[in-house]
Amino acid sequence: MHERDLTRRGALGATAAGLAWLGAPAFLRAAGTRPGLPFGLQTGDVGLDGAIVWAKSDRPARLRVEWDTSEAFRSPRRVDGPELLPAGDLTGVVALSGLPPGQTICVRAWAEDATGAGVPAFARFRTPVPGGGPGASTRIAWSGDTCGQGWGINPEWGGLRGYAAVRALNPDVFVHSGDVIYADNPLEPEVRLPDGRIWRNLVTPAKRKVAETLDEFRGNFAYNLLDAHLRACAAEVPFVTQWDDHEVLNNWWPGQRLTDPRYTERDVDVLAARARQAFFEYTPTRRPRGPVITRTLARGLVDLFVVDLRSHRAPNGPNRQAKAGPGTAMLGEAQRAALLEALSRSTATWRIIACDMPIGLQVQEAGAPGGPPHQEGFANGPGAPLGRELELAALFDGLAERRIGGVVFITADVHYAAAHRYHPPRGAPLHEFVAGPLHAGTFGPNPLDPTFSPTLLFQKAPPPGQFNLPPWDGLQFIGVLDVDGATRTLTARLQDIEGRELYRLELPPPG
Repeated sequence: MHERDLTRRGALGATAAGLAWLGAPAFLRAAGTRPGLPFGLQTGDVGLDGAIVWAKSDRPARLRVEWDTSEAFRSPRRVDGPELLPAGDLTGVVALSGLPPGQTICVRAWAEDATGAGVPAFARFRTPVPGGGPGASTRIAWSGDTCGQGWGINPEWGGLRGYAAVRALNPDVFVHSGDVIYADNPLEPEVRLPDGRIWRNLVTPAKRKVAETLDEFRGNFAYNLLDAHLRACAAEVPFVTQWDDHEVLNNWWPGQRLTDPRYTERDVDVLAARARQAFFEYTPTRRPRGPVITRTLARGLVDLFVVDLRSHRAPNGPNRQAKAGPGTAMLGEAQRAALLEALSRSTATWRIIACDMPIGLQVQEAGAPGGPPHQEGFANGPGAPLGRELELAALFDGLAERRIGGVVFITADVHYAAAHRYHPPRGAPLHEFVAGPLHAGTFGPNPLDPTFSPTLLFQKAPPPGQFNLPPWDGLQFIGVLDVDGATRTLTARLQDIEGRELYRLELPPPG
């Protein structure tokens, strides 16, 4: 066992009594009792400059947070957090700074009101190490897609078991690569499969219809937190939570007007604003200065660049424009330029781009009657770069011009596992690793667009003719990147949620 595993697994040993909240949340409380944190703690966006701690109270209260490098909290540092009020659905975050590098940070927090301080909840995470050396070894896990296509929390099957698999990996970071919720996928109490099996969902009022109101979006996030595996994982693994489409609805874009009869609110911008508020209320995410939900998390040997392909995109269409312009936006010009500049400034050996859609897989939807299909992603089929591919071409050219190496893309979205190597006309080859779903229907594979000369290294998807396979069919996937602090070698792995390794690739540090 890795030394880090021993250290991190033991970090909360002395606080086991405080982890009673890992069972069912205590939504009901007797009158006069002190406030509680029924969903425990989540941490997120951990970098060299700090971390975010998230909690939700069961009544209006003040959030108090302490952290220490000792699991016994011998010298705790205290941070007084915000008031947890109904206007924010009783949620709040605290930003921790001044954290020592390469240490396990133990966190305890509680809600406090006029009746006194409630029972604390606990979490922990490990801070990154600047530079190299054995202590700088880093593990990043990722997947995407939780409770999609009608497959919700099934207590008979064991709940959201993908999160237990992430927790077992003991990563330094877990990137949830979009579709954190499925606001547009209501759940039925039972799903009857053709072979006679019955999938039984836990269903709450918020999951009985598509989300339109702020409270319905909040209810979708709260639904996932009912699962003990997710809460236990969030207490031990810091999350990096990415914004994509199902946080609002499938394949949406700004300015869209809906014709879907399930919706009474047809303005997608209104829905997206409500979903965005719920996203920040319910995830341990740093709020950006602008409209795109991006972050750069410096982590020493590895820097993580989280992009947003949703907030500035142009409407989906055939995606065949010959010249770049507003109609070809995916990242958007400002975000693309900012990403290239951040990649250029990075001194990390490896630059990991968390991309909420694959860069070379075609993701199609129906177009106008009798017309060509519309493209949801960058890729549009064979030929020279056109449409949104022009953004990728410009990004790849920028990497080559600035001699930026060590770039790896990680993504989910397409609901199967794959590994691709791209060969842009200029610069070094680029790798993309696809992992997901974590707990949703399995689909694929998707066509691999030849525009940037990709090589298909690996894929694992349902057999031909099968789709929307439930989680218990064994096709739920997680990706892992391990960077060795001494050699700086990156090892990429794809596995299923039972821990079976499906694919492995070692990449030497860029020369």
